[in-house]
Amino acid sequence: MSSPIVHHRVGGWLPKDHQVLRSWLDKRLAKSEQHEKHQWQPVIQEFQQLIENNADLYMDFHAMFEQVPTKPPYNDDSTEKGKTQVRNYMTMLSVFNVILSEAPEFGQGNLVASPFSAILDWSMGTPAGLAAFMKPEVNVMFKKMFDVWARFLASGDSRYVLSTADHGWFGAAAQTALPDFVATFVCDPSAEYHGFASWDEFFTRRFRPGVRPIFAPDDNRVINCACESTVFAIKTDIKAHDRFWLKDEPYSLYHILDNDELTPQFVGGTVFQAFLSALNYHRWHSPVNGEIVKTVNVPGTYFAESPAMGFPNPDPSGPTRSQGFITQVAARALVFIQCDNPDIGLMCFVAVGMAEVSTNEVTVREGQRVKKGDQLGMFHFGGSTHCLIFRSGVKIEFDPELYQPEAKIKLNAPIATVG
Repeated sequence: MSSPIVHHRVGGWLPKDHQVLRSWLDKRLAKSEQHEKHQWQPVIQEFQQLIENNADLYMDFHAMFEQVPTKPPYNDDSTEKGKTQVRNYMTMLSVFNVILSEAPEFGQGNLVASPFSAILDWSMGTPAGLAAFMKPEVNVMFKKMFDVWARFLASGDSRYVLSTADHGWFGAAAQTALPDFVATFVCDPSAEYHGFASWDEFFTRRFRPGVRPIFAPDDNRVINCACESTVFAIKTDIKAHDRFWLKDEPYSLYHILDNDELTPQFVGGTVFQAFLSALNYHRWHSPVNGEIVKTVNVPGTYFAESPAMGFPNPDPSGPTRSQGFITQVAARALVFIQCDNPDIGLMCFVAVGMAEVSTNEVTVREGQRVKKGDQLGMFHFGGSTHCLIFRSGVKIEFDPELYQPEAKIKLNAPIATVG
């Protein structure tokens, strides 16, 4: 019997073929069994203490696994009959411990780019999972854990996956998925690891000059693409507050913008949202000419997904299909820009980390002048989505092609005109 293909795992952060995910998980489970609890990294031991010393969390972290149905495909996470599955928090922590010393390997169509999401694949879709993953203390703990992983991914030890091996990022399959890599990205193919100092440096790789030319750099009527991405939604007449957890995931401005004093200017306005895939370029660039008014880093959730995406029809891609929902609750960065075009005025770029993105790094500052194509910041270590938010009354017309299902857009390309 063939394994199920999950067609709505958008973005390529987890494999569509669940058999691939099961095989990947089996290998990590086997590795985890080689370590006793006292050998776990300190941050994992601290995570265990957090769960066990808090009655609410202890209950949630039991219930999130118990609430996963005991029927296919949810009871079939292992390729070996009788093999332990991730069905309790201790197994979860033991596999987390393994992942903290690993960098994502490449596999064409089989990429597990969000390994922590893979471990929590079904528990995220349970009521107890949502309750736990919305709690601030749990997200603080996840942030501590991801900081440890980030240090590994930013170290030279993470470069072992930057090889020409079958699962290496410069292997034959990777070259097919990332054609013309050397001509497209800044690197040195004659150097070891193509000159990258770490996995993170590879992940945040830069385009070579001229690869993504800036469209109409001096025409302030044109809004350009801020991220190499795929369109998720374009919505108008956005409310100040809305029930963002419902199935159609309406936007709720005060929650997206963390109750910022500038929020009233955007009520009734427009939101454009697009997500980045695992193979995309992960830096953000200014879509307009203008001046940075302020930047804000908002702490938030990592694995909370919309209750509308939970059981009985869960989202197997983790929070990927919950992008509207997580824009209100996930860790994110806000970059407010006063555009040179008065017909646009104030706008906001929102960078939203999905799952194990541990850093939304802003690289601009208040008062800085930016031109179209100037870097605003970058995502690190995992899935991501972004929004452009415009004020009410801005007469913005988006390219009709962007309304096509999962329309792909290139950095610095035109997406809309104003006026």
